[in-house]
Order: sequence, then C-alpha cells, then structure tokens
Amino acid sequence: MHFSAMKKINVITLGCSKNTVDSEHLMARLAAAGYKVDFDSDRTDAKIVVINTCGFIGDAKQESIELILRAAAAKQAGQIERLFVIGCLSERYADELRAEIPEVDDYFGARDWNGIIRALGASQDPALDTDRYLTTPQHYAYLKISEGCNWMCGYCAIPLIRGRHVSVPMERLEEEARKLAAAGVKELIVIAQDTTYYGVDLYGERRLGELLHRLCRIDGVEWIRLHYAYPTEFPDDAIEAMASEPKICKYLDIPFQHISDAQLHAMRRRHTKAEAYTLVERLRCAIPDLALRTTLLVGYPGETDEDFAELMQFVRDVRFERLGVFAYSEEEGTYSARELRDDVPEAVKQQRVERIMALQNEISLEANRRRVGCTERVLVDSRQGDYYVGRTQYDSPEVDQEILLPVAAKRLLRGHFYDVRIDEASDYDLYGHAIPKNAAK
Repeated sequence: MHFSAMKKINVITLGCSKNTVDSEHLMARLAAAGYKVDFDSDRTDAKIVVINTCGFIGDAKQESIELILRAAAAKQAGQIERLFVIGCLSERYADELRAEIPEVDDYFGARDWNGIIRALGASQDPALDTDRYLTTPQHYAYLKISEGCNWMCGYCAIPLIRGRHVSVPMERLEEEARKLAAAGVKELIVIAQDTTYYGVDLYGERRLGELLHRLCRIDGVEWIRLHYAYPTEFPDDAIEAMASEPKICKYLDIPFQHISDAQLHAMRRRHTKAEAYTLVERLRCAIPDLALRTTLLVGYPGETDEDFAELMQFVRDVRFERLGVFAYSEEEGTYSARELRDDVPEAVKQQRVERIMALQNEISLEANRRRVGCTERVLVDSRQGDYYVGRTQYDSPEVDQEILLPVAAKRLLRGHFYDVRIDEASDYDLYGHAIPKNAAK
C-alpha cells in the first residue's frame, strides 16, 4: 500500500530497551520512505499508529492491551485511519488478539519485521540495516548486540517470544555504533538478553571482549556501558576489557535472581551459590571501583524462609551498588508454570520484596554518604525544575540514581560532561555542583 510522503505515523513503544532499539530501526526505515515520524506521542494528528508491545510479565501485558484498546477506540471514532500492533505481546497472542480486538489492521510478532515494513511501505533498502531514528536523548543510545536467549530459565518467557540466541555480526555493530557517534551519541549502552553469550553462534566462541575493545576505538564514543550479563561462564576477556579500557564504565548489570542452591536449581539457572560468590570476587578484584547492579526474584515456587534468609545474606555480603527486586508471577508456557505450583502467598512475596529493598536502602545510603566530598565526572541528561539531572559512570539512565545540580549555580549543557563535587547524599540521589576543570583533584 502506498502512503503519501507527508503522511504522519506515530510509533508507540512499550517495554524494555531492546524494544526501543527495534522501534528505532523501524522508524529509520519509515523516515527514509517519506513518513513524518512521531514517537510515543499522545498529541499528534498522525493517522497511522504502530504499537510495539511488551509481553514479558502480567503488568506489562495489561498495559499493552489497554493501549491497544484505546487506539482501537480512536480508530472507531475516526481519529486514526490505520492501526498496527507489533512486538512481544503479538508474537505470543496474535490469534487471541485478532479475535478480541479486530479493529487492528494487522498484528506482527517480535520476529516479523519484514511484515510490518511491507505493510507500511517502509524502505527495504539493506543499507538502512544499521540506521536508527533515536528516541532517547541524543547523547546516549542502546546498542543491541544479539536477539533471543538459549538459557531457558524456569520463570522466563523470553525464549518463547524471541527465540534462540542470534548474535549481530561484529562489523554491523561497529557500523551502527559509528553512525550513532556521528549523530552525537557519547554513551553506548550495550544490551541483549545475555550480552556475555555474544558471538557463540557466529564465531564458535564468546567474543564480547573483542567487541568491547572494537567499540572503544570509535571516535566520539566516550562511555560504553554493559547490561544484562548472565553469571554462568562469564568471559575472562570481557573482565579484562572492562578493567583495561578507560571508555568502559565501571558498571555491570548482572541479574543473579537468587542465591540459594535449591532456588537456583528450581529456577533452572546454570550456576551454584559458590560460583556466584566466586564471580563477584573475580569482578571486584579485577575492577576495584566496579558498580554492580543486580535483579532478584522472590517468591518463586518452593522458596522457603531459609532460602530467603540466604538471599538477604547475599545482599549484605555483596553490597550491590544498584539492586531491583521483583515478586514472582507465573508466565504462561514457562517451565515453572507447567511443572511447579505457585505456592508462596502473595502477602509473603510482597513482604520479601519490601525487606530486600529496606536493606538495599540502607546499603545505598551508606555508599552514597561515602561519596560526599568526592569529585566525579558527570554526564548531564536533562533539566528538571531547579536542577540539572546528571549521572556518573556508575549509573545507567532510567534505572539508576542521579546527581542533581542546582540550576542557579552554573549554566550546564545537556549531553556534556562536567567535573562535579558531591555535596550531599540521600539513599538514591546525590547533590553536587559543577567545578572548573582546573579545580578538580
């Protein structure tokens, strides 16, 4: 179908940063085909709407369904002409969605990008494979290095949605990163379902370390940040790269989920408690100022008070700089949904979430107070009210804490680096002021 060059399209993205990258690739093809692209806009007169859905957990699925229903009502009211749904939710539930919400013109899954490209008359030029239409602030971008996952953890539906692990060729990633840098991106956030598995399918071995070294050679990129590392068989060359390359942030997002051997076995994680502690020690020894972010899962089937006590002790022992915790919810089609009974009461799950976070609040506050008086390099992301909002290398956008700098003190520019003296600390925020470079210690 042909659309006029002036036609507007609104692409709405839900879910994780991996979905963000998918939408940005799609929008680059739409822009090349003559569309005026809006994203995540509720104040647009666009007559075509594309919703990139999340289907990972119950709350995210509900948010996607509610947004589809609102868009379908807008279509019935004549406010929009065409409505398409793509992504994880429609990968899993396309047939059910077609039956329940027939107002949508078509549904495409998370792996069917050619279908949505053809339906919208977007450009199919292979030269656009590494082009992006950024929806993040111009100075940082996500770089997705692989798709899917082979681990098949008991609670996780991602392999059912996204399929098995498929690495993006290194040369293509370098080209994409160079284009991002040329567009003003200073921070690359490397993401995948499991970044440490990168390269196994293409090169017969893990090649994350080599990729990181190559990305560090790209002019314009000043920070490289690593997310979503699986603990099992963590590659030595990635640790070496993080320790030796000054552009790589001393930051690692490594979701451990749990620590008791009984729970790790039930979750079908491929490591033991002892191996997790050993890995943390290896990382901290090789990279002494490393900020570790983890994600924990409580209330998984069979989790006992003793299992939870081990998890609390793990948090005390490791003192993660950043931590998130979630209560288990059963996901259709997963091993735990098929084979295990969701036997931990919801009230107990929530109590365990709250106890972990109360402990983490104490740890975070103590760590932040130790930083008062230090000078750190800060990247300014935005201005909010009376403060500029920035981050150090130890903080990732949208998920971690921020440094707040008073607007009245000095004019700062978004996307620029400054030396900042830390003046005050709370549990999840720091306050400081920018200082002249020649005054930094």
